[in-house]
Amino acid sequence: MFRLVSLFTFVCLLASSKQALSRVILEDTSGQTDFLVEEVYAGLSVPWGMAFLNTDELLITERQGKLYYLNIKTKQLTLITGTPSVLAQGQGGLLDIAIAPKKNEQGNPILYFSYSKPLNNTGTTALGSAHLIGKKSLTNWRDIFIAKSNSTTSRHYGSRIAFDNEGHIFLSIGDRGIRKDAQELDNHSGTIIRLNLDGTIPEDNPFLKQKRALPEIWSYGHRNPQGLAFNTDKSQLWSIEHGPRGGDEINLIKPGKNYGWPVISYGKEYWGPISVGEGTHKTGMEQPVKYYVPSIAPGSLLVYSGKAFKEWEGDLFAGALKLTHLNQVKLDQHNQAIKETRLLQELGERIRALAESPEGWIYLSTDSGKILRLRKK
Repeated sequence: MFRLVSLFTFVCLLASSKQALSRVILEDTSGQTDFLVEEVYAGLSVPWGMAFLNTDELLITERQGKLYYLNIKTKQLTLITGTPSVLAQGQGGLLDIAIAPKKNEQGNPILYFSYSKPLNNTGTTALGSAHLIGKKSLTNWRDIFIAKSNSTTSRHYGSRIAFDNEGHIFLSIGDRGIRKDAQELDNHSGTIIRLNLDGTIPEDNPFLKQKRALPEIWSYGHRNPQGLAFNTDKSQLWSIEHGPRGGDEINLIKPGKNYGWPVISYGKEYWGPISVGEGTHKTGMEQPVKYYVPSIAPGSLLVYSGKAFKEWEGDLFAGALKLTHLNQVKLDQHNQAIKETRLLQELGERIRALAESPEGWIYLSTDSGKILRLRKK
């Protein structure tokens, strides 16, 4: 279906496409969709999040705690100062990044970051905001949310960010390795939260007036949602989360709903062929739109706009870590998953983050430290 590009073909492609600063490493030869995969940059350390300032300027977080500005045309990489101290252990560190829909009064971008925050010999998921000054430094940093999900474990921080059409920001939070907490509303473990952009709590959040429930919670019963994306055309919030051994899930997120972990799951225990929880279904708990057995280990989620590839409009794309591919899911008009395609398996890369550029190209980061892009031929 695909083929690696030979040296001769590589030279010819570079000459014809004038992409002198990007290395073509894969091309689609299936005849169904014509695209190239190019290496934009290499040498990073687990690039966990990406956000576009414009077509040629990309911000990248590294899990170990660094933030970079990349000029895509010139390949100039600049370290941005002013990031917070992070707990860079296990799955924790400086995680997702997102750019607010509007700039501040001085015309500077407002950035949002998720990260693992050290707190009294434990770690928790936090959401911070800052202003970007001259593509070199952050200013006005403040934590707008610190999750009540403290744990001495170093896993399941969740930490993807999404905006809706109404001035709200969503953040996914993992169960921190303490399963039972995902069914409790008095902590943030295993939840997706919704805030106003300034960190205040929206008045229509589903648990705002429920006793002993934290008012930031939008949905609960999640294991480790490391993909979160908002479909602006349909006003839908989607997530993808890690199961244990099997049972990764794509969910359409609705306010106040319980997504079941760890009571129901399609996964098995790590220590043996025993199903997790009580089964796969239970009254009052949501079913996934799609589940994966065996696990693909999803690290991100993107609702594709269709700008460059019209035939992919509205499709869900997820980076797969364990099974090293780009996972594509097509939905029908009823939001049912009707087709799955596994792209870029030949690369053998753990695909961590996804971002769509303004022209509709799909950018991918890999745990090996590369930034790749999938674009039209």
